[in-house]
Amino acid sequence: MPDPIDTYWQLRLERCQKALKKNNFDVFTAADTQTAGAVFQNDILPGIEVKTAAWGDSMTMLATGVLDAVKSNPGIQLIDPFDARTSPEERLERRRQALLTDLFFTGSNAVTETGVLVNLDMVGNRVAGLTFGPTHVVLFIGRNKIVPTLDDALQRVKNVAAPANAIRHPGLKTPCMKTAVCMDCSSPDRICNTWCITEKCFPKGRIKIILINQDLGL
Repeated sequence: MPDPIDTYWQLRLERCQKALKKNNFDVFTAADTQTAGAVFQNDILPGIEVKTAAWGDSMTMLATGVLDAVKSNPGIQLIDPFDARTSPEERLERRRQALLTDLFFTGSNAVTETGVLVNLDMVGNRVAGLTFGPTHVVLFIGRNKIVPTLDDALQRVKNVAAPANAIRHPGLKTPCMKTAVCMDCSSPDRICNTWCITEKCFPKGRIKIILINQDLGL
């Protein structure tokens, strides 16, 4: 007998997929991270021309293994914006370079069942790549990011994703790391600086989304 929770989420993923497609996104579903990686390799990559690639921070994307697959492809130059061996200045420059690549990977803080992406950034490189620059963008989104409405998405980002992401980086000092809710702080380490609400994809199909039937990321 199928797992009723997986079936429940699959129905929600399919409803979300339909709404996203209506808003001009290319959308796929996957049962797990391994399948999501295979969807990228088999269904997305062969249909696009890629010589350069980069990514914005995403735990879900990293879990799929797509970066290893791209690194092993001799025809693709992968720009690493998070290489800890480089200086902060070099990492920032690589994030700028990432905006001119053929392919940009990332995730999303929330996605509504009406087909809208909602994201909030500290530096802005992730939402910048999502909005403009890279020729193709591929998002990996776990089922836990799906919410009914835009208001629900905004609340999820401020009171779940943002505090959890701050806690994930112990070098930061923000009030939400102690309260687990947004305090609308003025901390120098504030990670909530740039909102991005993507209602429709333009050009059509530029943003490709893989919805994954697992709880992933923050």
